Amino acid sequence: MNEVTIPALVPSATAGNLTNLVAERAWFEPERLMLSRPLGNGWQSVTAREFEAEVRACAKGLIAAGINIGDRVAIMARTRYEWTILDFAIWFAGGCVVPIFDTSSAEQVRWILADSGSVALIVETPVLSELVAPVLPEFTKHVWTMTDDVIHTLTQAGHGISDDEIDRRRNALVPDTLATLIYTSGTTGRPKGVQLTHGNFLAECGNVVQAAADLFLKPGGSTLLFLPVAHVFGRMVQIGAVSAGLHMAHCGDPAGRLPIDLASFQPTFFLAVPRIFEKIYNGAEAKAEAAGKGSIFRKAAAIAIGYSEAMDKGSIPLALRAKHMLFDRLVYSKIRTGMGGKVEAAISGGAPLGERLGHFYRGAGIRILEGYGLTETTAGATLNLTKFHRVGSVGRPIPGNSLRIDDDGEVLIKGPIVMRGYWQNDQANQEVFTDDHWFRSGDLGRIDDEGFLYIVGRKKELIVTSGGKNVAPAVLEDRLRAHPLVSQCMVVGDNKPFIAALVTLDADSLKRWITIHKKEGVPMVELVNDPDLIAVIQTGVDEANKAVSRAESIRKFTILPMDFTIAGGHMTAKLSVKRHVVAQEFAKEIEALYN
Repeated sequence: MNEVTIPALVPSATAGNLTNLVAERAWFEPERLMLSRPLGNGWQSVTAREFEAEVRACAKGLIAAGINIGDRVAIMARTRYEWTILDFAIWFAGGCVVPIFDTSSAEQVRWILADSGSVALIVETPVLSELVAPVLPEFTKHVWTMTDDVIHTLTQAGHGISDDEIDRRRNALVPDTLATLIYTSGTTGRPKGVQLTHGNFLAECGNVVQAAADLFLKPGGSTLLFLPVAHVFGRMVQIGAVSAGLHMAHCGDPAGRLPIDLASFQPTFFLAVPRIFEKIYNGAEAKAEAAGKGSIFRKAAAIAIGYSEAMDKGSIPLALRAKHMLFDRLVYSKIRTGMGGKVEAAISGGAPLGERLGHFYRGAGIRILEGYGLTETTAGATLNLTKFHRVGSVGRPIPGNSLRIDDDGEVLIKGPIVMRGYWQNDQANQEVFTDDHWFRSGDLGRIDDEGFLYIVGRKKELIVTSGGKNVAPAVLEDRLRAHPLVSQCMVVGDNKPFIAALVTLDADSLKRWITIHKKEGVPMVELVNDPDLIAVIQTGVDEANKAVSRAESIRKFTILPMDFTIAGGHMTAKLSVKRHVVAQEFAKEIEALYN
């Protein structure tokens, strides 16, 4: 099968916008529990009526500050309650939201603010305020700080603005109105602004919520949002939860607070990137190993995988059922407890999960529904569902959308979830859209006879870590090659937990360095591990990392005892690195970076 279309469950909107999700919920179900905000070690409930009131109050403050319909307002913060309030408040004021990762470098912030023409910026902390102060364009007239009680500040400032003005502005927004500009890495390293409209999100969230109604619309359903809301996946979770009336809370510090917040909030399902599921699995295995029960855990894992595989075959042997029941008490129940105790299912996206983990979690009582998409497709373009699930696949198209496999194997996507285009970048738009307006994903895939998509490779050079972070290698490689001792380098990290690099040395510069540091006679295989040489290359890595966020930075590198050459097959005639050749030849060195 080369093409598949799934009929829409929710037709494309012809009127309305994202503010209606809040306003209509407050009107029809004012006492419905929508959010929980952190309060000490617990949570404070927020009803639909209170949610809308807080959003309106902040919108009035934005209007009082001079924000006009169509103005871009940037938010630079971790995931937190205020993010959701301010996101919708900017829309209520008629504006467009520009997310910025809180880990972004000053250079990246400068580019995003300047390219988007953002007239205001909301940062999370005074530290971020200090970071951005030197790079603010002259037209960015306001900077607010969340931890300085921005909600109270805006509420106080907006007392003179009427509800009629709020309604006039939000009613002026239509499905084709620009809702957000999300900057995503390009192959040149300079982020491109993805234009997503209110209609894009309404099509995405409306159809996902209906297709996965047993998760989103489950009575008493709840989710803990810990993905970055600056990322399109986290944004879709946020808007989808509001759309469904799903009880939602935020965790802004997954490394430090996720286990605590899961235990206290006890979500029924959550959405995450594969790295989270890998860490939960690895943590459970390490804990079992430390307790002298490593062999029991590994047996339990094998039984869970076998049980899930048997589910696909439609028959589970009695002996396997018995072992599964035993390990459910000994192992699986503890994993579910560690995830809050009530999680029944999860959605994974941003990077490949892998069949092993997919089968393990399903066998352990937590069905992980893997999906696939890009910023340009408003997050998910495909999704596995409870009733239509193939472990190892990324699911079928989101209802209302189509997939096609091009002649060269590239996955093409078409439908109301596809972006309007890149902001002020006609050349990039011409590159990613076919003549009949299919979006080129840059990924290679196949579609099985039942319409399930399998991603088999990546056509473009963009790296996607196991945490779902998109990283353009060019900007790092170009800067690292600027170091006098570096000849060539190749950034790696696809489906790995962090970014790393292979580095080769410039022969002439190395000779001088050897003479100065009196390293004559040291064999090359030993020299590449010399602490002094490694320290010098580290300075080049540190300089390259200044151009990117922490999540995109090179964490580890290895120096190779040889250079990349045309004769060796590592370089093209125009001196571009043949990534697949280098990756294959130095597979052991790459793997060692992650051991």
